[in-house]
Amino acid sequence: MPIEFTSLDAILNHGFDTVIDVRSPAEFAEDHIPGAINLPALSNEQRAQVGTIYKQISAFDGRKIGAGMVIRNVADHIDGPLMDKDGSWRPLVYCWRGGQRSGVFSTLLSEIGWRSQTVKGGYTAFRRLVKAGLYDDPLAHRFILLDGYTGTAKTEILPRLAARGVQVIDLEGLAAHRGSLLGGMPGGQPSQKAFETRLATALNALDPARPVIIEAESSKIGRIVLPASVWAAMLAGPRIVIKAPMGARAAYLAKAYREVIENPDVVATKLEPLRRLRGHATVDRWIALSQAGALVDLSHALMVDHYDPSYAKSRRIDEREVLAEVTAETLDDAGQDRAADAIAAAVTVF
Repeated sequence: MPIEFTSLDAILNHGFDTVIDVRSPAEFAEDHIPGAINLPALSNEQRAQVGTIYKQISAFDGRKIGAGMVIRNVADHIDGPLMDKDGSWRPLVYCWRGGQRSGVFSTLLSEIGWRSQTVKGGYTAFRRLVKAGLYDDPLAHRFILLDGYTGTAKTEILPRLAARGVQVIDLEGLAAHRGSLLGGMPGGQPSQKAFETRLATALNALDPARPVIIEAESSKIGRIVLPASVWAAMLAGPRIVIKAPMGARAAYLAKAYREVIENPDVVATKLEPLRRLRGHATVDRWIALSQAGALVDLSHALMVDHYDPSYAKSRRIDEREVLAEVTAETLDDAGQDRAADAIAAAVTVF
């Protein structure tokens, strides 16, 4: 019988040796249960072909042709990545709705002698649990926002806080974007669903009785939109503000964003939308600094002309409580460690 998981914690701590997602590679790429491997019962092309036959000819023909494809594909998986599994191996198999693809796949594995099980409701059941935790149920966690001007190393300080026993969530890391105009990361961003899976998984691993440090962000990180419950908790949370001298911030930003700002063509493309807001002369000056390789000067100019005014404007309408202000005279490793010590101490009083 398929296993019904009634909570996100239960499905994330399933106890099986391997979770196998038998959906197509395209379905898997959009989102999947954390830790799952993709052994497709049908390829992207086969899934489209079977769907067309199912709709345009008959459901029977679609199932018949699809079954032959699935059996051949499962045989390839058994001869390939599953060949080294011994008799004690316990796989958990799922497809889109817990229907034919996972059923056939799991049955064939069981016939060999492996103790294979399927997920009742498949991926859609997992997705409902993620959605419930982020959209339907009240968020149980309390957030403290780590705030400060651009270039104050907030993102790099988060893992230092985690090493000191502070609960943290790195939203920019989960969204694969630094949250600014120049914030794109190699490989691009995950899908909205995949981001929500990452976020729900991260929240599930934390103790709701203890506060969580989360970087102050807008409601949108790149093209990823924060779930309403998370955004509401962020709006209600107090702040710890990091301050640092302009020179230290410029040096840090030049290093952190180097792979983006050292390419003048990339800089010109990314800064183009700011011409209407900051003017052609200002943007042209930024591009000239990039072309000259003056990355620290460029970082300084971007903060003075764009990032700092934007931050100041947003904070004029922000009345959240400030728990502490931490000044980092430097933002090298030692400076970040000192800042992390001060922030961790401030969290203990919340």
